[in-house]
Amino acid sequence: MHLEVVSPEAILFSSEVDSIAVPGTNGEFQMLNNHAPIVSTLKEGTVKIHVHTQEHLELDDLHGKLVKHADDDKILTIAIQSGTIEFKDNKAIILVD
Repeated sequence: MHLEVVSPEAILFSSEVDSIAVPGTNGEFQMLNNHAPIVSTLKEGTVKIHVHTQEHLELDDLHGKLVKHADDDKILTIAIQSGTIEFKDNKAIILVD
């Protein structure tokens, strides 16, 4: 599935991913390939992005908010204050504050 994480300042992340875990307002939930379409609000917390490999990713200044997970190098995390996620046709867009 394709994921884009967008803030008012820049696109923080845009790549193919294996799964996404987000802090929904009613609790954390995860999406895998072929998940049912969904639109949800997000609360303060951590978005966990599971990638197959990080070889094609460049975690430079533009992506400075992305952090590698301490225990697993295939998981990237990003702290958010709030946001919205839309998932449809194996494409997820997360708008964050």
